[in-house]
Amino acid sequence: MLSRRPLGNSNLTVPSLCLGTMTFGQQTPAADAHAQLDLALDQGINFIDAAEMYPVPAQAASYGATETIIGDWLVRQPRDKILLATKVAGPARAMDWIRGGPPAMDRANIRAAIAGSLKRLRTDYIDLYQLHWPERNQPMFGQWQFDPKAERECTPLLEQLQTLAELVQEGKVRAIGVSNEHPWGIMEFLRLGREHGLPLVASVQNAYSLLNRKFEYGLDEVCWRENVGLLAYSVLGFGHLTGKYLDNPTAPGRINLFPQFGQRYDKPGVPLAVRAYAELARAHGLTPTQLALAFVTSRPFVTSAIIGASSLAQLRENLEACAQPLSPELAVEIDRIHLLHSNPAP
Repeated sequence: MLSRRPLGNSNLTVPSLCLGTMTFGQQTPAADAHAQLDLALDQGINFIDAAEMYPVPAQAASYGATETIIGDWLVRQPRDKILLATKVAGPARAMDWIRGGPPAMDRANIRAAIAGSLKRLRTDYIDLYQLHWPERNQPMFGQWQFDPKAERECTPLLEQLQTLAELVQEGKVRAIGVSNEHPWGIMEFLRLGREHGLPLVASVQNAYSLLNRKFEYGLDEVCWRENVGLLAYSVLGFGHLTGKYLDNPTAPGRINLFPQFGQRYDKPGVPLAVRAYAELARAHGLTPTQLALAFVTSRPFVTSAIIGASSLAQLRENLEACAQPLSPELAVEIDRIHLLHSNPAP
């Protein structure tokens, strides 16, 4: 059941489900995307997550298309009823069409990024503005080990936070968040915010699912104690947790459309874990999708679960699946499987 929750330490209140939009402009044409936005809003989901680099997989030809599609829809809505989140792309991802890299998460790049996003979204403010991934060296997007030898020069976190503070003061941003972050990064942003009287990070957007419970290995305590909300993405593990690839490895989906994009799930333990969860779901009269979504939405530290779809029919299916609660008995069985197949897709 949809509920509304405070977004961390901000003054925003968001629904427990958020519409993800990373397919808009690539897999999902504008008309279908607008239909998805209408359906979400009709269901009480007025929280929309985007990014300047979307759709993904990112490429020069489609850069910014997602925000443009949302903007064309947004101008027909009462702006104060919509909670709009987007992100500034960081460096070190070989996307030369985005400000030459971008080379850094510095003041010039953050300000250029939000100027572009505001124009494409056809609005004069963003409700939640997020750093898409850290500039500094840390494992992310399927990497799972920290490598000190990969250290590099990066923009100080204080400078990044000061730039975000400027945007808040100018009325262009209501709250700030991070994404793909680790405990050190969140704690450091919070420390700097408190010491310098700057805005506090309100949310972190990280992958979280039955296949990836890394958030519970330190970040859950940090976010609970520091009042930082989790916006959970990849809650269906790139479609793996629907079970569709078990019987048909070539089933239509992002994994087969973009084989180089889902490296987080290209690991030997994934099929074993997916099969175990699928069997558990079916033994209890649920679909694998229902089990996966019920798990994420039941977690006490998840402020909002981001659900996305490549089609209107798929979004309807996911919304219906989210209505299934998780029983205490199922929660125990899920933890039993987790201990046998811990985090196969970190």
